[in-house]
Order: sequence, then structure tokens, then C-alpha cells
Amino acid sequence: MPSDDGTEPEFHAKISTHILDTISGEPARDVYVRLERRDAQGWGTIAEGRTDDDGRLRYRVPLHEWQAGGYRLSFYVEPYLGADCFFPEITVAFHVRDPERHYHVPLLLSRYGYTTYRGS
Repeated sequence: MPSDDGTEPEFHAKISTHILDTISGEPARDVYVRLERRDAQGWGTIAEGRTDDDGRLRYRVPLHEWQAGGYRLSFYVEPYLGADCFFPEITVAFHVRDPERHYHVPLLLSRYGYTTYRGS
């Protein structure tokens, strides 16, 4: 049976992000974001994509790849902010304790700073 967003359950991880440009008050569109998981060999990419017109990205990760452990999101914001931005790339590392719960990791972004938190 498909999930709420139409993906098959075996490909539906519970992880999403949202980028809001706090200077313009608008979503940050078309920003490349990579999701990685840490294992014994180090960090490995398990999903990647670009934010939509609302600045959102919901990953479609096979459930066998989504488990308790260490993860990180890498936001490549330089193309969005411009070459003179202070933070060209932002990495947010976090732990997944319960893979059955939804994890939303938003990013509030400006040219010279950013904030993140665990959302719902």
C-alpha cells in the first residue's frame, strides 16, 4: 500500500528538510542537499536531491538504508546565495534513535548565518 506521498512503503524513509531564506522570507528553491549515513567505513551517500518551489525536500530512501545511527545533511548553498556568501556549504550531523519516527531538519538561512533544529 502506498504511503501518504504515493511512494511504496519499502522506499519511504521518514526524513525531510525545508530551507527558508530569512532575509527574503521566501523558501530557498533548487538547493542541492545530500543525505549521508555513517557506518564502519565512514560516511556514505544514501540520498540526494534539490529543494522544490516551497524549499522542501522529502527523501525516498529504501527502508533497509534507514536505521538507527549517525546521519548528516549537507546543504550546498553557495549557488543559491552567491559566490560572496560566508558559508558556501552547511553540514548538519544528527542521530536517528528511532527510525519509525519522522525526522524533519529545517534550515533557516541568510548570507552570514544559519540556524537549524529538530522539527516535526
